[in-house]
Amino acid sequence: MSGLSVWVVYDHPSDFPNCYVARQWIGDKPGRVLVSNALEPIQTLLEGLGLVHMDRMEGDDPVILETWI
Repeated sequence: MSGLSVWVVYDHPSDFPNCYVARQWIGDKPGRVLVSNALEPIQTLLEGLGLVHMDRMEGDDPVILETWI
């Protein structure tokens, strides 16, 4: 897969109602998925990969917490 890799972090989405989820998107294609009972381990991992945190944007789905590029 080629293209910009973006990770979107979700707060208990409908397909994982008991977890926080980070989904990787490469261009418009889905990539890896991270699942955790807590938000901090996901954020620590994404930060450790050298990614940059961006706050959610107005109009995002309410379950979207943040994006990492």
